[in-house]
Amino acid sequence: MQPSPHSDDHRAVLKAVLGPLLADFQYWFSRSRDMLETRDLPMLQPEERDRLLERLKQAQLEVTAAEGLFRATDGAVGIDMNAVAPWHQLVTECWRVSALSRQSTGITEADRTDESAEA
Repeated sequence: MQPSPHSDDHRAVLKAVLGPLLADFQYWFSRSRDMLETRDLPMLQPEERDRLLERLKQAQLEVTAAEGLFRATDGAVGIDMNAVAPWHQLVTECWRVSALSRQSTGITEADRTDESAEA
């Protein structure tokens, strides 16, 4: 049985959108995890930090599983928005923590870029 042109179009859209989206989640989860594991974050209680870190680790596992399924099916499957929405909320929460951290230390994004260039 030959795939319909419609399914080929569907697969192309999924590959164009979902692949990069999953990569973005991995990037932001990794960056957020690094922040939680290496930076002093006085705005978070240790328990809050630990819970957020555990949620990040779980989300990374979920995204890794979704990426594996996506690759194994050559982009033929999508991901339910009920799975994606919590990942988006988690990234947003981590961005807020990062912004609060920068405010409390007086570090601007330009400073961070300068530090990266020097390394």
